[in-house]
Amino acid sequence: MSLVVTGLILFFGVHSISILNDPWRERMSNKLGIWPWKGLYSLVSIIGFVLLIQGYGLARFDSEFLYLPAPWLKHLTMLLMIPVFPLLLATYLPGKISAFVRHPMLLATILWAFSHLLVNGRLIDILLFGSFFVWAVLDLVSMGRRAQRPLPGAPDSKVNDFVALIGGLALYAVFVGGLHAVLIGVPLVG
Repeated sequence: MSLVVTGLILFFGVHSISILNDPWRERMSNKLGIWPWKGLYSLVSIIGFVLLIQGYGLARFDSEFLYLPAPWLKHLTMLLMIPVFPLLLATYLPGKISAFVRHPMLLATILWAFSHLLVNGRLIDILLFGSFFVWAVLDLVSMGRRAQRPLPGAPDSKVNDFVALIGGLALYAVFVGGLHAVLIGVPLVG
């Protein structure tokens, strides 16, 4: 459990700098230089992410249940997950979807985390998915009070929405069809 907590602190620590103190983030970026700052940010993020994945894998089956999800929630989760991959792709493929949603990656993270909280009742699950859910909601709220930095991505195009939608639904199908079982060890069908 301590690996997960350490990983969450590192991962969300750097990802929360803009939420907590965006001016400090800008000063540090200017002081260190954009690429050294991004390198340090990325290094801490990757270390945190690796620790939380390793810790989750170790604690996943030993963690106690806080609630047992109703079987029908699996179907609701599958439904809530449908827009997640198109939203993730729309983050880097600007078009009508990203303009309408404004923050597609945060909405995708909220849907992903919430849907996984519905069907995973162990303490470790609540810690992991609950952390992502709370962070994404806080980040979304904070977006209203700070200047937005441009994201790297494709140029704005009408084709981007098509690619995000079709590509995202294809990724969803691949995950449901077996990739989730391969990567996570939990089959979604059958």
